[in-house]
Amino acid sequence: MVKKFDADLTGAQWRRSASSEGAAVEVALLEEGVAVRDSRSPDGDVLFFTPAEWDAFVGGAKDGEFDL
Repeated sequence: MVKKFDADLTGAQWRRSASSEGAAVEVALLEEGVAVRDSRSPDGDVLFFTPAEWDAFVGGAKDGEFDL
């Protein structure tokens, strides 16, 4: 199921990941959770994660769950 996210992102402070090829992911920490977007398309779609979802993702990345 897809959840609709209607937060106003005009004042969001976006942080960009490091990238050697120009493409990057940007995240904005909000009261409601975390917004994520493609740096090449700042006016495009935004993914939203609740605090619990983001914590689970970051924990999984730290634990190597996504290593190939």
